[in-house]
Amino acid sequence: MQSIKEIKEYLEQCPLEELHQAVGAFETDERKGVQLVVASALKRRAAFEKEQLRLDALLEYERACYAQGFDLVAGVDEVGRGSLAGPVVAAAVILPKNCLIEGVDDSKKLSAKKRESLYEEILEKAVSYGIGVVSWERIDEINILQATYEAMREALTQLNPVPRFILADAVTIPEIFIPQKGIIKGDAKSLSIGAASIVAKVYRDRLMEAYEALYPGYGFASNKGYGSTEHIAGIRVHGLCPIHRKSFVKNFANPEDNQTKGAIGEEMAVKEMRRLGYEILARNYRIQGGEIDIIAKKDTYIIFTEVKYRAGRKKGEPCEAVNQRKQEHIIRTAKAYIAEYALDGDFRFDVAEVLEENGKTFFRYTENAFWIA
Repeated sequence: MQSIKEIKEYLEQCPLEELHQAVGAFETDERKGVQLVVASALKRRAAFEKEQLRLDALLEYERACYAQGFDLVAGVDEVGRGSLAGPVVAAAVILPKNCLIEGVDDSKKLSAKKRESLYEEILEKAVSYGIGVVSWERIDEINILQATYEAMREALTQLNPVPRFILADAVTIPEIFIPQKGIIKGDAKSLSIGAASIVAKVYRDRLMEAYEALYPGYGFASNKGYGSTEHIAGIRVHGLCPIHRKSFVKNFANPEDNQTKGAIGEEMAVKEMRRLGYEILARNYRIQGGEIDIIAKKDTYIIFTEVKYRAGRKKGEPCEAVNQRKQEHIIRTAKAYIAEYALDGDFRFDVAEVLEENGKTFFRYTENAFWIA
């Protein structure tokens, strides 16, 4: 009789396509450990079958093209249209006929790690792919929509062989004479468009991470040029850098804007905390109903810091805004962060105050400002 360990290893190594038949040999084994192994294997098989059905549905548009004699179908998508900085990037991908790549979906639904893995697999399996990049200067010159079309056309011109049909996410690309179809939310409905969305996303993310080294202070590595609190604060503190889209950022440089004021306060708090020896672990960590401005580490402590900015004392000291209700939200959010990263150790709740008064800026940092009740 095989041991439970041997059965587990056998089923784990069994190809998913053959798993249903393989578990049949053990379904009458009454050992509890064997039944748990069999249940786990069947669960994996069910997940595999569900994914195959999802992928099969994603080929609906491609198969309609094949049925009309269009054997080379290109999916096209872009990324970066709403970003405040950096280029807009489009990708065009031709996959082999009826090709299924497990995990392909709208790139926004996938983790960065999963996108990176799929990026390599897509490029390896693709019949051909192209990547179009249109700069921030060009975006300011001709507007973002026209720049997006330009990036898509650039990506398509790189394809060899030439596609017989184009499936594009949401748009009809002008000045293209190949038959095409725009599909609303196409990156979640077409495998080819989904693949293109992943290629464009990974390529552009890598560009923005490289720009972080050239233009620090805006958080490009994390926000990829989009309008995060850190990015807006960076604009206010450092001004515009060469890759900013000037036609996009004019509304984010207003010092009277409350969001900008808060962002400035957080940026100042980060600088002061680093000067005091804190290692910044995360910024603007959010769950539903809660947010923590800064999560840091110092000595043995993980510290959750709330930042409060005020222009003058008319409404009281900045710390007075961290009332009981606010503290409860912060504590609940901190517990979610601790659980997500399986942390164990010493935790602390601090408050950083930034006060502008009489043309001067004051910073005060309070450790152990409140505790878990």
